[in-house]
Amino acid sequence: MTERGADYQDAILTGQEWTGRHFEGCTFVEADMRGMVTNGCTFDDCDFTRTDLGESRHGSSAFRSCTFRRTTLTESEFTGCSLLGSTFVECRFRPWKIVDCDLTLASLTEASLRKTILAGLRFRETNLLGADLRDTDLRGADLTGARLAETRFDGADLRDAKLDATGLAHAKLAGALVDLDTAVSFAAAHGLRVDTSG
Repeated sequence: MTERGADYQDAILTGQEWTGRHFEGCTFVEADMRGMVTNGCTFDDCDFTRTDLGESRHGSSAFRSCTFRRTTLTESEFTGCSLLGSTFVECRFRPWKIVDCDLTLASLTEASLRKTILAGLRFRETNLLGADLRDTDLRGADLTGARLAETRFDGADLRDAKLDATGLAHAKLAGALVDLDTAVSFAAAHGLRVDTSG
């Protein structure tokens, strides 16, 4: 059963545990969801503006095309979740634990994610314009098609990460740790002719 258009604005939902619930077009604006646990829940086109999700835990839940504006996500954990097409604006993330999640087509413009572990995550065609990804662990992450203009990667670990030529050309990668393949691709993206003959 799916709840459509339900209004949870200003609701006190602290510490509740939800399993297998489905929400579509619902509003959670300014709701207190601190410490909440969700397992196998879906949220489609839901609004979490100014919602407190601090210390919440989410396993195998989906937040698709949702809006997170000035949302508190500090100390929250997302494991095996889909955040496909969701928008994050001026959110409080750190510290944020996110593991094996899909952020394809999400928007994280100017997001402050410094020192966050983002290894293995899927950021395909994700908007990361101006995001602060300094000192992040992005090993094995898929950044194919991501918008990376003015994105800061100083000190980030990008070994085995997937970046295309456009991303390599526009991101601020000075000081990032990369593998040899990425280094060669970076050079090529900046117009260098690389001799790999040895």
